[in-house]
Amino acid sequence: MAARDPLLVFTPSGRRGRFPEGTSLLTAARRLGVDLDSVCGGRALCGRCQVTVAEGRFAKHGITSTAGHLSPPTAAETRYAARRGLSPGRRLACQACLRGEVVVDVPPESQVHRPLVRKPAEAREIALDPVVRLHFVEVPPATMEAQRGDLERLRAALEREWGLDRPAVTAGALRALQPALRAEGGAVTVALREEREILAVRPGFHERVCGAAIDIGSTTIAAHLCDLASGEVLASAGAMNPQIRFGEDLMSRVSYAMMNPGGAAEMTAAVREAVGRLLVELAEEAAVAAEDVLELVVVGNPVMHHLFLGLDPVPLGAAPFTLATDGPLDLRASELDLAGTAPEARIHLLPCIAGHVGADCAAVVLAEAPHLSSEITLLVDVGTNAELVLGNRERLLACSSPTGPAFEGAQISCGQRAAPGAIERVRIDPATLEPRFKVIGCDLWSDEPGFAETVGDTGITGICGSGIVEALAEMYLAGILAPDGTIRGELAARTPRIRAEERTFTYLLHDGEPEIRITQNDVRAIQLAKAALYAGARLLMDRLGIERVDRVRLAGAFGSHIDPLHAMVLGMIPDCPLEKVSSAGNAAGTGARIALLDRGARREIAALVRRIEKVETAVEPRFQEHFVAAMAIPHGHAPFPHLARAVRLPAAPSGRTTVRRGRRRAPS
Repeated sequence: MAARDPLLVFTPSGRRGRFPEGTSLLTAARRLGVDLDSVCGGRALCGRCQVTVAEGRFAKHGITSTAGHLSPPTAAETRYAARRGLSPGRRLACQACLRGEVVVDVPPESQVHRPLVRKPAEAREIALDPVVRLHFVEVPPATMEAQRGDLERLRAALEREWGLDRPAVTAGALRALQPALRAEGGAVTVALREEREILAVRPGFHERVCGAAIDIGSTTIAAHLCDLASGEVLASAGAMNPQIRFGEDLMSRVSYAMMNPGGAAEMTAAVREAVGRLLVELAEEAAVAAEDVLELVVVGNPVMHHLFLGLDPVPLGAAPFTLATDGPLDLRASELDLAGTAPEARIHLLPCIAGHVGADCAAVVLAEAPHLSSEITLLVDVGTNAELVLGNRERLLACSSPTGPAFEGAQISCGQRAAPGAIERVRIDPATLEPRFKVIGCDLWSDEPGFAETVGDTGITGICGSGIVEALAEMYLAGILAPDGTIRGELAARTPRIRAEERTFTYLLHDGEPEIRITQNDVRAIQLAKAALYAGARLLMDRLGIERVDRVRLAGAFGSHIDPLHAMVLGMIPDCPLEKVSSAGNAAGTGARIALLDRGARREIAALVRRIEKVETAVEPRFQEHFVAAMAIPHGHAPFPHLARAVRLPAAPSGRTTVRRGRRRAPS
């Protein structure tokens, strides 16, 4: 039996295929429709097709990937590296050829349609009481009669002028003290943390001290640089989390750490480097010196939290999902070797709520404050692992639900992450079954004059998470999807957009280059994700003893861009008055900013987390029951009266709706 051609997998797109040995990565990428840039036509001149080989065993794909499974660097590639430089581990896809099975990561800078990380800082009134403050003092010079050291005279001045009693001092601040005193005749500005520790000493009057709030998501990282004195957001930036090349969801990364010695350390180095780059970028944009960034607040889900700290994530992969620590932490930035901050800077991490409900969820609670309201509020932070909080001032419960990466465009045949050219809004005429859509980067609908010219530069490249949710909801409202999620093939007689594909049917959303189709597998992937999300919410409602929620807030990069009506049509969330379903934006980032700027908020959330009741979906016996019922659109049996008043739902077919059972997945 002849050996099969090697398997090639591209991340983060997930595109894969088998190609003969000797095929260049660029050629394979083009055949698979991978978004990989190249200007010089494969001559190793432009360097835009740089890729990185992922090393290790990838159980998800069933292969062991290594750089040795590519051809050695060519003379042209060596010349390019000498002339322009090539980072360690990088290869030019136009020169590297297959010799074995391999996983190849396409970094954002090598993509034509670079990911658009849409996590701006939300406008929010925040109490201003930062842990780091500046104090200007004038320190008398030493005399022969009173030969006290510089630090003692500084402490005396701080006590005399500010009432501060002998604060501790960092080694860096102590080294800076003597030259600072000499430079301005004893006039210095001192940065103190919680009035107890001198972090920095600057000569003369210095009025800027900054901090950064960082939300480390499994897909994206968002950071906001703030002036701690005014609370102003000086700059915001986002980037894709480079850990994606080790696995799209959390459990894939836990598996990578489990199966590859040193795998956790690789992922730790990758995320710290990415955070450091963001901090440098923010400082440059705001014209802030790195030495002025003295406080960081970091939030993330438990796996991201542990990997950022360099802790083993493997115990989070199996019951009882034990955290190394779930309390708030204060660390030195120098211990994590972060760029873009002063060596003396401190990092505060908010507490985690449970094994799969992290510090990011605690930050959402801090931002949304359900504990101060009488309304029953459902907070949903939608990502590869959804985190949910339900309750009010009387009682709060939290859980996670394994939605997977489908909502972010992964596992979808034409799916992609949010970037210019991606379809993000969809409408389907129920009479003609004809679609129209919007793409990121264009305000026009596809049937409006000027649309083709406006999208000429980016093209129409795929469909992102909000687009696939709207497409499926519109297909259901138009009667193209049956309640069990089946694409109704009999409608092919009404429209050429419904086409047979083996034993199922597809719906043609965009008849162009590339063709964008919604397949039956796409529908099933979203059904699995939305059923897991709804089942998690329903478990919390069971525990609280309620049948309705008063308010739903959708958080996260994906949650902030989905349309509430379409989310409810699909049955992603429980029925609720639509005017009470809204976006919370990047609530985790907002919560991190609150903790950065208000020290009292840190105490508040630390105490509140201890009150939140944790519901573990992995061991709840009713999860499967709720999951199966939620596979139907919008649901197998739950009524949606508020939705029915807002939109005309298709009549249910006669007889009992059957729902294909989905296998329950472990939390991810």
